[in-house]
Amino acid sequence: MLQVVVGLDAKTIASAFLMSPAAMGKRLVRAQDKIRQAGIPFRIPEREELSGRLDTALDAIYAAFAEGWTDPGGTDVVRRDLTGEAFFLARLVADLLPQEPETLGLLALMLHAEARRRARRDGNGEYVPLAEQDAELWDWQMIGEAEALLWRAGALGSVGRYQLESALQSAHVHRRRTGQANWAAVVQPYDALSALTGSPVVAINRALALAELRGAGTALDAMPEVTADVRLAEYQPYWAARAELLARTGAHAEARRAYEVAIGLERDPAVRRFLERRQSALPA
Repeated sequence: MLQVVVGLDAKTIASAFLMSPAAMGKRLVRAQDKIRQAGIPFRIPEREELSGRLDTALDAIYAAFAEGWTDPGGTDVVRRDLTGEAFFLARLVADLLPQEPETLGLLALMLHAEARRRARRDGNGEYVPLAEQDAELWDWQMIGEAEALLWRAGALGSVGRYQLESALQSAHVHRRRTGQANWAAVVQPYDALSALTGSPVVAINRALALAELRGAGTALDAMPEVTADVRLAEYQPYWAARAELLARTGAHAEARRAYEVAIGLERDPAVRRFLERRQSALPA
């Protein structure tokens, strides 16, 4: 779907799924061969077939959205139209399957993320992390729509990945709106997501939330190890998170090395400058 319908190349798709371009290229070729040999037609499925295909379709839509979201300024030709296309597809699926809670959860998650787009860069184009964003720049109408969708999904009685991820975004919004620390309410959905997906990305973000609740030492213990998942070796957010936690524990030399890896892996110049400033602020 990502290659044929959305038009992404193997390298971009690999990045979205924490795979090497070579491995993803082989996976795509195998899929094409299977489709060709089995004579699977490219057609619109019947309505009764939609639910069985839903999980894969939602994953593809979210991967497309995430790739577009990494280009807040709309300067990357490949990613420029991905966000709008992903929203069109997410709304289409939600309209087709309004009683499927995960379709509503995905749309809510995307709305929560998109609502913060204007606040993700300052007037000079520099990266601004969530904790430092000006909430006045958030699109509160979009956030209201996301919250309503999340409530609708919750009323349907079946919880899944996208509802949990949307609930996390809702918890962050609540903290900024009220000024009340609610890190226990953030860690709880991460616990559920970790049990549901086993994702190393979830583990990294859970560790960062744990740092606010129980301290950086506990968070470091909860971080996945590169030796346990080789995909993390080239995953920039892992090294940036590790550097932040190491810095908080006073392990400044290790933090500096982790920042060095994160800076080398980062493609976005604004984020790279942000990481360089963090690294430079470490004590000698």
